[in-house]
Amino acid sequence: MKVTWKLHDGREIVADVAAGTTLKDAGMANNVPHILGECGGCMSCATCHVVVDPEWGAAVGGPDDMENDILDTTEAPRQENSRLSCQITMSEALDGLKLLVPQG
Repeated sequence: MKVTWKLHDGREIVADVAAGTTLKDAGMANNVPHILGECGGCMSCATCHVVVDPEWGAAVGGPDDMENDILDTTEAPRQENSRLSCQITMSEALDGLKLLVPQG
């Protein structure tokens, strides 16, 4: 299954991501800049902030209350479709997903 990370400078990183993998782990494994995951995915650092392409918003869904609070602490300004990539798990329904990686 494919995921595309679009970088601030317009470059794109496209990778195959296995079902069950968090997009934080996939981003780090594919050397996506600004996907740091300093807390290891426990939702305390917001260093895996991504913006979900609007076409994919419904498929990905929105943040829960805890993630919503953490998104208020991101280095780059929060956007309507902001998510923590540690909270998005790859599935067949997300094949082709596009994410923007904001630059703080």
